Amino acid sequence: MSTVSSAGSVLDQYQHQQATGQNKELGKSEFLNLLVAQLNNQNPLEPQGNGEFIAQLAQFSQLEGIENLNNSMGALLSTYQSSQALQASSLVGRKVIVPTDKAVVDTSESFKASAVLPVSSSNVYVNVYDNSGALVSRINLGQQEAGNVSFIWDGKNSNGELMPPGTYKFEAQATYGDEAKGLYTLLPANVDSVILGGSELLLNLAGLGSVPLSSVQVIGQ
Repeated sequence: MSTVSSAGSVLDQYQHQQATGQNKELGKSEFLNLLVAQLNNQNPLEPQGNGEFIAQLAQFSQLEGIENLNNSMGALLSTYQSSQALQASSLVGRKVIVPTDKAVVDTSESFKASAVLPVSSSNVYVNVYDNSGALVSRINLGQQEAGNVSFIWDGKNSNGELMPPGTYKFEAQATYGDEAKGLYTLLPANVDSVILGGSELLLNLAGLGSVPLSSVQVIGQ
């Protein structure tokens, strides 16, 4: 009759089967079956000691605890993803503020946005370009302190003519001494839809395409 050596624990067999690919999904039931088989087939001349048996029961308890923890974490992650998807879907049709230099502008009303100024500047301005890249207007903001600097474009070109609705580029710059440096702009965009799946939810923004939810700075109405 074949015996299972008391020196070889159930955990050793469990790890061996996983390493050799004999059973890629060996769980607590299989682990317990191995333990019972070892007890039934142990060498009667060298029976397993109480200490080793208790140690193997502890190994079984640890395995069961890890499996339960994995199941709990899986359920928690699924609940979190569902909650995040529900919250993101409520953004459809709303306006958000994201770091970008382009925006779809309805020139019939004032366009409000901001630029990020790292340090104070004696002269801050924003150039506005149409979809063909032509400069249509410059918004002079003068001297500004460090922080978010708000600006408004009235939708008109440098000649005071109302521009047609469409996609416009906003290039903010600040003067430091004799040097002008570009600034990040935070522009509004409408959320058309939400893309679920993947490591992070994506928002489809009008005129901008897909951006991660984490890039949203402000959620508007």
